[in-house]
Amino acid sequence: MRLGVLDIGSNTVHLLLVDAHPGASPIPFASHKLPLQLLTFVDETGAISEAGQRALIAFVTEAALFAAEHHAEDVLAFATSAVRESSNGPAVLEQVFVETGIRLAELSGPEEAAATFFAVRRWYGWGAGNILNLDIGGGSFELAIGANEQPDFAVSLPLGAGRLTRDRLNGDPPERRAIEATREHIRDTLAGPLESVFQRAVPTIVAATSKSFRSLARINGAAQQSAGLYATRELKLIELSPLTARLSRMKISARVQLPGVSLVRAEQLLAAALVAEEAMIGLGIESMQICPWALREGLLLQRFDHLSAVGAAVT
Repeated sequence: MRLGVLDIGSNTVHLLLVDAHPGASPIPFASHKLPLQLLTFVDETGAISEAGQRALIAFVTEAALFAAEHHAEDVLAFATSAVRESSNGPAVLEQVFVETGIRLAELSGPEEAAATFFAVRRWYGWGAGNILNLDIGGGSFELAIGANEQPDFAVSLPLGAGRLTRDRLNGDPPERRAIEATREHIRDTLAGPLESVFQRAVPTIVAATSKSFRSLARINGAAQQSAGLYATRELKLIELSPLTARLSRMKISARVQLPGVSLVRAEQLLAAALVAEEAMIGLGIESMQICPWALREGLLLQRFDHLSAVGAAVT
C-alpha cells in the first residue's frame, strides 16, 4: 500500500510517500517539499498573512497532484504549531480545504509529541525500555517519555528554533545579552516540564529527533545523510557546549558553510543549540542518540496500523 503524509510544519512543508507492508518497515518512495517557513508570514496580530495563505494553498495543490500522479492510496494531511498557534488558524485550514479539497488536521502539541514518540518507539523496539525523546521544530519543542508505544508524559513548548530566532535573537550575530536572556527564557520555560520528566522512571535511551538535532550532530562529526538510516549518530553535551559558544559568534553566512547546514537551518541553528544545550543540562543528559524517524513516520505508522486493523476486521 502506498501511503502519504503531508506535513505543514513551521519551517518546511513536506509530502512524503512510502510503500507500507504488514510486518515491514515503511519504504520511502518519493517526497515533495518546500522551505516555506510559515512563521515568517505571521503578522503583528499573530495571523498568517494573505501571502502566507496563498503560498500554503499553492503547495498543498502541488502536493495533492504529486500524490495522485504517484498513485498514493491514502494521504494523511496535518498542520503543526505555525497554524495551531496563529490567531486565524481555523480560517486558514478552512480556506485550504475550500480551494484544494484537502482537509488538514490540526495536531495539538501533546499529539505531536506523542506521534513522534510512537515513531521512536517503533524504531528502537521494546528492548529499548524507557525512552525519553526530545524534538526541536521551527515553532515548538517537544518532550515525551514512557515505556510503551504511547508516552506516559508528553508536552509541547513554544521553544522552536524559528520562533526563538524571530522573537529573541535579532542581529547577525545576536548580542551577548540577547543570547543570555534567551537562555534564561529557555530555562524558565523548561523548569516545570523537566520536573514532570524527573517524576518518571529513568530512561534507558535518550533519543533526539528533527533536522535541528541532526544538523548539530553532523557539525560535531556524526555521519552524513548519505551514510543511510542505520548509521549511528550521537549528540554529546561535551561537544555541543563549545559548538553553541562558537555559533553565538558566527554570522549566518559562516554558519551556512558548516557541514550539512542549509540557509534556513543556519539562521536558526544558534536557537536550536541553546534549546538542546539547556535541555540536556537540565535533564542531566550527557549524550543523545539521533533517531532517523520522527513525526511523519509516527503518523504514517499509526495510519497503517489503523488501515490494517480495519482491513482485517472486514475480511
